[in-house]
Amino acid sequence: MAFYLKQGKRNLLEDIKGDETELNKLQDFLSNLCNTKHINFLLGSGASSTSIPTMLKMAEKVEDILDEAESKVEGVKPLYESLKYKYNGNLEEILGILYSKQIYDNGVGSNDPKVSTLASEIEEVIYREINVDIYSEDHSLTVDLYKLLYDKMSKRSRDLPRLNVFTTNNDLFNEAALDLLGIDYNNGFGGGLKKLFNPSRFNYSYSKASETLPDRYEAINNMVYLYKLHGSINWREFDSGSYFLNIEEFEVEPGTSNNEVALIYPTPLKQNKSLGTPYADIMREFKAKISIPNSVLFVIGYSFSDEHVNNFIYYALSSNSSLSVVLFGDFEDKPIYEVGDNRVFSIYGKHEDGEKVHYFKSVVERLLPDLDADKKKDFLKEFSEKLNDLVRQQ
Repeated sequence: MAFYLKQGKRNLLEDIKGDETELNKLQDFLSNLCNTKHINFLLGSGASSTSIPTMLKMAEKVEDILDEAESKVEGVKPLYESLKYKYNGNLEEILGILYSKQIYDNGVGSNDPKVSTLASEIEEVIYREINVDIYSEDHSLTVDLYKLLYDKMSKRSRDLPRLNVFTTNNDLFNEAALDLLGIDYNNGFGGGLKKLFNPSRFNYSYSKASETLPDRYEAINNMVYLYKLHGSINWREFDSGSYFLNIEEFEVEPGTSNNEVALIYPTPLKQNKSLGTPYADIMREFKAKISIPNSVLFVIGYSFSDEHVNNFIYYALSSNSSLSVVLFGDFEDKPIYEVGDNRVFSIYGKHEDGEKVHYFKSVVERLLPDLDADKKKDFLKEFSEKLNDLVRQQ
């Protein structure tokens, strides 16, 4: 079994022998990075893979509905088969081509029904696979992993900035975990009967009155800022009568069909669908947060298949000399690795039981520190040092 901790292209574990020693080194490395002033996470589809199928599995489900789609519009099945052959069944590439054709058709005033039908059928499959009953026993493992992530990482000292979590996922596992833990989170939505998206809310900080000092306020413990880069299955547009407050949260019923939700589908051409509110606002927040000095970005379950997300990471690396990026996975074929930047770290390999060290389950269960436990250790250490100083003074 072998673990890899690469800084740029150099393996920092190459001279260390023994799985336990390597594991301890990884844990110490991450524990030290978690003391960085600004902590950010980028979670991709791998974080929910114990419940949500991969794009490859979803492609198989698309094939199951092709005969029915062909009965609606002739030519849908041959079109999919040709795209599948050319792009190796990659739904991201296929949707990208279909979206491009739709944009072209709209531009020249024409319409190809088999293109729009196939795109809609693929979107429906993806939505149906994402819209699961997150509280059922089938998905308890996924919810527990998210809970463990937030239980460990949200308990930072109130003197430090709150945790930022960015995700390309459209599912509701983040929200479910935070609710079950009783952790407050800010996702840009607020209001009364209707929860409306307002990007200015990301600039709000939440505090409470100090119990010991009058007219003083202290930050709320366990606060999290949650940014859903590609929207969510419980977002939809509606006519609010306001120019910009036109995205609302609503209660979505598991297993239902797509009902005009503001969901961004996985394709390299997502930019064509994500230039307005709320996506542009949230992407700006992503760019701004990882551009702050003394920041770290932990990247888990993300495949670097989304160019506009990638570009913001590259921009931050070019402009923020104190940014550290920790990639959980082997990305030797990606530009972010090929550059060999010493601020970019890669962690991957296998435990002795065969579990991959960079998978979400392993990261949250075996690698990430418990910041609350670390905080208690720091308190005890400080108390011990002060006690020793008093003893020496006597």
